[in-house]
Amino acid sequence: MNSREPLSQHHVQGFAALAARLGDKVSSIVLGKPHVVRLALTALFAQGHILLEDVPGVGKTTLARAIAAVVRGQWRRIQFTPDLLPADVVGVTIFNQATRGFEFHPGPIFANIVIADEINRASPKTQSALLEVMEERTVTVDGTRHPVPQPFLVVATQNPVEMDGTYRLPEAQLDRFLMKLSVGYPDEAVEIEVLRGATVRSPEALEAVTDTTVIGEMARMAQQVHIADPLYAYAVRLAAATRAHPQVRVGVSPRGVIALTRAACAYALIDGRGWVQPEDLKALIEPVFAHRILLSPDAQVRGATATQVLQETVASVPVPLPSAQPARARG
Repeated sequence: MNSREPLSQHHVQGFAALAARLGDKVSSIVLGKPHVVRLALTALFAQGHILLEDVPGVGKTTLARAIAAVVRGQWRRIQFTPDLLPADVVGVTIFNQATRGFEFHPGPIFANIVIADEINRASPKTQSALLEVMEERTVTVDGTRHPVPQPFLVVATQNPVEMDGTYRLPEAQLDRFLMKLSVGYPDEAVEIEVLRGATVRSPEALEAVTDTTVIGEMARMAQQVHIADPLYAYAVRLAAATRAHPQVRVGVSPRGVIALTRAACAYALIDGRGWVQPEDLKALIEPVFAHRILLSPDAQVRGATATQVLQETVASVPVPLPSAQPARARG
């Protein structure tokens, strides 16, 4: 049974109102993409990381910088290149002649929001430097653990078109990303609006709506959202259906199911609810599950996609019938 203390309606409404203000601010910079902005904020509140796969110039970096600006967070950008070393990411221990001791010099990973630009251009050794910090929120250098600031969000980007000189992210690293998103091209009206304000619309111009302390509290609130037992079972059955699908070589792992329920809790709160409903899980299954699925070679040859597999998965798994309301939120 879910034993988490139910959130009061006052807290739920306050969360939703603040999330709406954050979304509006970010959407004033990232035009025409409210759903992508909502998913990015969902990942932030769920304490997950984002992989943005898209062509250059559609606003991937702008999205990350805008989120950092509205939460008054520190952000760093790391341009991943083939010659980038792990120490260039996490930092290095240097001997200080004056103090006759070793001092740790933190790398750019020590920030609230880290933009890992073109992550697939770095060598696998450098990519693996992110594994510990993305999972544990700490960096170990020379046997000493160093915690990164909280909240901590990695927004990695990769270009799906220009693949020369790139290293495909291994499955273990892909699994560390809560969501894989695509910003996509804007429609004509939005692109015209972008051109009109190209010189004045910048993340630096955004005023902070809140601070990182409040974001940390919102993340803790998301952990208190109610999930009924039938919805836990529904999430597990969705993952099991991907493993049994004839076109899938490797299905979604238990870590992926945990990611789906965590994201659903934050998604529900943004919507002003203190409980998860099946529609939350269905809305998040593609951004949370798609990058965790490996298609069979035969399916790839036939042009099958993870999106198609997940659509069939959702259609094949019965949705739990509505049950009694969760323990009523306190007024």
